[in-house]
Amino acid sequence: MLHKGGCHCGRVRFEFEADESPEVLRCNCSMCTKSGLLHLIIPRAAFTLLTPWDELANYTFGTGVAQHYFCATCGIRSFYLPRSNPDGISINYLCVDEGTLKDVVIDEFDGQNWEDNAASLAHLSRE
Repeated sequence: MLHKGGCHCGRVRFEFEADESPEVLRCNCSMCTKSGLLHLIIPRAAFTLLTPWDELANYTFGTGVAQHYFCATCGIRSFYLPRSNPDGISINYLCVDEGTLKDVVIDEFDGQNWEDNAASLAHLSRE
């Protein structure tokens, strides 16, 4: 099923293929807790950015592997390239347009102990 989403101001827009009831995760790491991110991880091939990449800003920290993209205008991080799933995209569920996702259950993920738990996310980005 095709879903669409984007940032607050509308400058960043994307679309992606996923089930209508995907797995969504709330991570308790410092980054996700402070930003309120809810992860909907999908295969990278299922994601299409409709906005030019140069309209996005990027933030990295720690290992520098995860690429946290956000709108350079409104500052909303609507998706990022996760270290846990280098073949995937983590979409911020809160940035998905209303109407196509149904019966979503938000599961907890222990990102404070990321090294011990990251492998449990690998299945989310497989096609």
